[in-house]
Amino acid sequence: MMIDRWIAEATEYDFKVALEVKKPKSWLKSVSAFANGIGGTLFFGIDNDRNAVGLDDAQTDAEAISRLIKERITPYPSFILTPEREDGKDILVLAVSAGRSTPYYYRADGIMEAYIRIGNESVIAPSYALNQLILKGMHRTYDELVSEYDFKDYAFSKLRERYKAWTGNSMEEKLFDSFDMRDEHGKLTNAGALLADDSPIRHSRLFCTRWNGLDKSGGMVDALDSAEFSGSLIILLNEGVSFVKRNMKTRWKKTADSRVEMPDYCERSVFEALVNALIHRDYLILGSEVHIDIYDDRLTIYSPGGMADGTRIQERDLSSISSMRRNPVLADIFGRLGYMERQGSGFKKITETYRAAHNYRDELEPKFYSDASSFQVTLYNLNYGTVATASKVTIEDENIAIEVAIDRLNASQGTIAKAKAVFANMGVDGVFGRSDIATITKASVTAAGNLITKLKNADLIEPVSGFGKGKYKFIAPKE
Repeated sequence: MMIDRWIAEATEYDFKVALEVKKPKSWLKSVSAFANGIGGTLFFGIDNDRNAVGLDDAQTDAEAISRLIKERITPYPSFILTPEREDGKDILVLAVSAGRSTPYYYRADGIMEAYIRIGNESVIAPSYALNQLILKGMHRTYDELVSEYDFKDYAFSKLRERYKAWTGNSMEEKLFDSFDMRDEHGKLTNAGALLADDSPIRHSRLFCTRWNGLDKSGGMVDALDSAEFSGSLIILLNEGVSFVKRNMKTRWKKTADSRVEMPDYCERSVFEALVNALIHRDYLILGSEVHIDIYDDRLTIYSPGGMADGTRIQERDLSSISSMRRNPVLADIFGRLGYMERQGSGFKKITETYRAAHNYRDELEPKFYSDASSFQVTLYNLNYGTVATASKVTIEDENIAIEVAIDRLNASQGTIAKAKAVFANMGVDGVFGRSDIATITKASVTAAGNLITKLKNADLIEPVSGFGKGKYKFIAPKE
């Protein structure tokens, strides 16, 4: 059918049984949304079940469509209006192109509104989306805009340290200009403000949580670890990676002449996903931050803002996605610092690194999801659900021995998770008591005492002297 061919070629589409002339806003808002987005197609004379109903006077309707768009959509969008016949009935196909002079407004009845697509609906653009469209129409990006902050009031020690480590050279003052981090009057650009040690852009933060279980149902009370970070994007990146590393385990498998590491998560994939989240997030969306949420079987990295080109990542072929940079100044700086490639997409690197892992399985393929206002990467725990038996895990040091023994505790998964959190914080040398465990696990002192009893009964801890009453340390289990 002709309609199926048109739909297959359309990026977005709406169906209209008839042309509404007296109240044209019902379809003109879709024209605005399509022009403000990735384009789209309106079908007149087709019902929502994709059946051809037909138009009584297609020629008159075509003239009305062109006239109403000219009168009520500003600036004038690019479109193609095509008459077609389907099942012997006349229909009209209005293909609206993605605009370059955004925002495109519906202007009539004393109002002026810009629309965007959310799912299958055309809705009034919220303030952050309208600001995005204004910048797009000006061919400007958020990170290049000059801020109100003075360069002289801020330090950039983390940036200087990274530049020195990566290039071997000290960062000269003139590089702040060539990096587009300040203007000729000494004002920071938004990119510069985001890279200051004490960044004044307060919604540039990172929230990290290690949840107890497979979801958030227990709330923060049952969270095993949590942290909030602010400051330079370099600080957020380093702290985010460190948080994941301290909340993951690495198993080992012995081969003929070496051993193979089998971490819960591929560190390179975590790094790439977090870089993408920090650099490509939409900083015009206030009240929302980058989040790392770790569960027993997966971790997710969420960032505000969808794909920069308005498409949905889950509908794209990851192998053919070219680099689309929402914040090109930041992306260029991170490229110069060796944090990301200055060309190309990180999605491929994330998936390829996972596929190369020794303990990878097809069902653990990383997942990507985006909508108009958010982006999320899901990385699966490569060791979740596998049995840590002696034949699979070689205990080569105390750390691994204790981790395996904790996995085998005759206790609930929640208790095991709390024991893991204590060991992750204390290691084999740390001395702790009930109050320490209560702080780490965010549990009561009584619950902490119960955990100590379980660990003592399993011969995983022993009392130590010289630190006060009721102090313990971890020990490797006996053979």
